[in-house]
Amino acid sequence: MRPFPTPLARQGDAPATSLGLTRRMRRNRKADWSRRLVRETHLSTDDLIWPLFLMDSSEARTPVAWMPGVDRLNIDEAVRQSVHAASLGIPAIAPFPFVEKSLRDATGSEALNARNLMCRAVRAIKAEVPQIGIICDAALDPYTSHGHDGVLDGERVLNDASVAILVQQALSLADAGADVIAPSDMMDGRIGAIRVALDASGHEDVQIMAYAAKYASAFYGPFRDAIGTNATLVGDKRTYQMDPANTDEAIAEVALDLDEGADMVMIKPGLPYLDVVARVKDHFRVPTFAYQVSGEYAMIMAAAGNGWLDGDKAMMESLIAFKRAGADGVLTYFAPKVAEKLKAGA
Repeated sequence: MRPFPTPLARQGDAPATSLGLTRRMRRNRKADWSRRLVRETHLSTDDLIWPLFLMDSSEARTPVAWMPGVDRLNIDEAVRQSVHAASLGIPAIAPFPFVEKSLRDATGSEALNARNLMCRAVRAIKAEVPQIGIICDAALDPYTSHGHDGVLDGERVLNDASVAILVQQALSLADAGADVIAPSDMMDGRIGAIRVALDASGHEDVQIMAYAAKYASAFYGPFRDAIGTNATLVGDKRTYQMDPANTDEAIAEVALDLDEGADMVMIKPGLPYLDVVARVKDHFRVPTFAYQVSGEYAMIMAAAGNGWLDGDKAMMESLIAFKRAGADGVLTYFAPKVAEKLKAGA
């Protein structure tokens, strides 16, 4: 049994020389080399997925107003940034389109156009950087005039009719060269329908990363500005995205997506839902990802810009939190900056 420590010195007594401790937790923290040896969680470039915003423009870049340091890229610039990502060792990118208002309609028909912005970008990136993974979102909100992830009947989002369109969108993206289809729409049954269609079309090797637990969150605002849906969204998405109060429901959603053929699952948003990430990873033991969404990024950047915290340290700490919770990887707008720091040994 460990002996009790010597009592602390009282005022007027001689200073105590030792507490008599046999175990001192600070010993392993005394130096950088020691902290590195005992570190439990490690972040590497292999954990990073870089979301990119695309635009159809002769300009190479335009800033995203609500996300300091993030730009929309034309296809040529997206190719250059994909080359840069590969040079940093980032395994995959996730492009998202800014679709011109004139191309949006009630059913999101532009999503099925084999020559749309996304399909052209995927082909161009694959031609130049074949070794990088391309994860393509399957959802209709960038393409619909009402900003929803499916088609409407009045104010009601139609599940099965929306899935039929999402299947065709997934096939168009796979034909263009997408490595992973990532359905983010939260329609029931879409994973199974997409898996069947991919297999029947000769795309058995195309993976599915299901947005299995996507919450109706306030943290998506800057993203919607980036893809231009903040001004078009009619109502909200609470009838299909999850209630932030629920975690048991997330387990049910993940189970369904895995049963229907998902290869990987994602929780979105990230930091406010680390408990969900941990539950999903502990319960299913499958490849589990999280999305550090635009609002999370914007908060860190805004606080850093005002001098309220050290932005680089907060960036790294936030990503370690994802790994500590059990995430196998993170979609983050910080990806290139983090990769550069890791490559430099920072």
